[in-house]
Order: sequence, then C-alpha cells, then structure tokens
Amino acid sequence: MPATIISGTAIAASLREELSERVQGIVAEGDRPPCLKVLLVGDHPASTSYVRAKGRAARAVGFSGETIHLQDDISEADLLARIADLNDDPQVDGILVQLPLPPHIDETAVIHAIDPRKDVDCFHPTNAGLLAAGAPYLAPCTPAGIIHMIRRSHIDTVGKHAVILGRSNIVGRPMASLLLQRGIDATVTVCHSKSAQLTALCQSADILIAAIGRAEFVGPDMVKPGATVIDVGINRVDDPSRERGYRLVGDVAFDRVSHIAGYITPVPGGVGPMTIATLLENTLHAYRSRREVQD
Repeated sequence: MPATIISGTAIAASLREELSERVQGIVAEGDRPPCLKVLLVGDHPASTSYVRAKGRAARAVGFSGETIHLQDDISEADLLARIADLNDDPQVDGILVQLPLPPHIDETAVIHAIDPRKDVDCFHPTNAGLLAAGAPYLAPCTPAGIIHMIRRSHIDTVGKHAVILGRSNIVGRPMASLLLQRGIDATVTVCHSKSAQLTALCQSADILIAAIGRAEFVGPDMVKPGATVIDVGINRVDDPSRERGYRLVGDVAFDRVSHIAGYITPVPGGVGPMTIATLLENTLHAYRSRREVQD
C-alpha cells in the first residue's frame, strides 16, 4: 500500500489560519500586531525568492514589518549597526537575517549580534543552548515545523527510534533536541556521511528524517516498511523536459520509497512550507514574551 502523504502545504495553511486568528484577537484588544523585520543582503536569487515568500506569509496573518534590502557590498560593521538598531527598537519583535551572506561578512558574528529574544530563526547560541538543555525559548523553524507535521499527522513518537540523517546546526542537531523533549520522548540517533553501517541504522528507524543535502540519497533499501519518512532536502537536478531545465527533488527517492514507507513528505510541498509557518509562530511567541516582560 502506498504511503500516506504528509502535506506540509495543508498543515502550514492550517497553522497560518490559527496564527491569523490570534493576531486578529490581539488587534481587537487594542494592541499592535507582531512586527517582523527581515534583513536581505544582496540579490541572491534563492534568498530573494525565499524572503519574498516570508513577507507574503507575514502580511497574510496580519503581522507588520518589512524587508530591509541592503547592498551586497555593505560592510560588516554597518550590518551589525543595523541589527543593533533593530535590537533597540521596542516595536520590533522578530529579526531575521537571511543567509547566506557575502563572503566578507562573518555569519557567526551576525548571528551572535541578534538579541536572543528577537532571534526568530533560533540560531543564537543562547537559544541553541536553551534548546539543548530542554528549556527552549524558541525552536529553529525547520525542526519545529517537522514536529508540527508529526503531531498533526498523529504519528506516535514515544519510545520510537528516530534516525536523523545529517548533523547540521540548522536541522540535524536541533531536531535531535526536539525529539528528545518530554512529551515527544523518541529514542534518537544522529547519522552523518562518516557513520558506519549507515544503511542499517536508517533501516532501524521508525521515523527517518533525511537532511543530508544529496539528491535522492535515501532509497528503498534504507527504509523500514511502514516507517515515517521526513524529507528535508531540496535539490536541483537537470531535467531537459522541464521549461526551467531542472526539477526539484528531495534527499529521498520519493517514487520508490513511497511504496515502502507508512508516511512520507513530498518535495516540494512538504517541509518547506512548514519552515515559513513556524517562523511566523516564533515571531508571535517572541511578541507575547516581550509583552509579558513589559507588562
């Protein structure tokens, strides 16, 4: 039997609707809406497209804010000064600096410069540390979005073996921390390109999360029958039959794996929409936390 498709598009739409209702309630009580400011440096096509999508989603749920587009030759000092201004602005709840940055700018210095209370990407070491300690203030958008997908699909995690293929600071490591949280209580293994017996480890997973950045790396021989397979990858592969000359695929060979898995996410339309929806959720959480402190 083919796997049940977990539609990130549908779940994200539901989450955005819930967020919109909360924002409407905030405004109805006479308060200002949450404010998200995005800093975009340069004209990287993928970054520009992604930031545009974030802006549309933020406006759709009733947030205020803007995208601040900066030239790619801006100095690191000037970028840090812009971040400092946003940190000090009491009307700004969330700050996001779109990565990657030009080579002359130290991404680590930029991430560290953002006020952790406004760090809606959850890359600041303070937020990463809180997450690892089991007391998260915010959670990185992609891993948190995956947790939403699992929960809203009513997939049991308690005591289940979750294998994460990839150990990045953006997905793999925080994903492991979230899966270990109380109430989720999975047993977690994190794999990477140098892991011994990688296929066998993946085959043992009740929940397999692929975030290795290699097109269709996970084949049917790596998946336990009935497992939940979450595909984080977005890869371009040449396809002369397409008008653009390429197509997007994940890290999982979807057509072959979908006949073995119990649940599976597609690419596109899976994890991607959840990342943006969870960014909005983080911004609302940051807004409420700051308002509680002010009150």
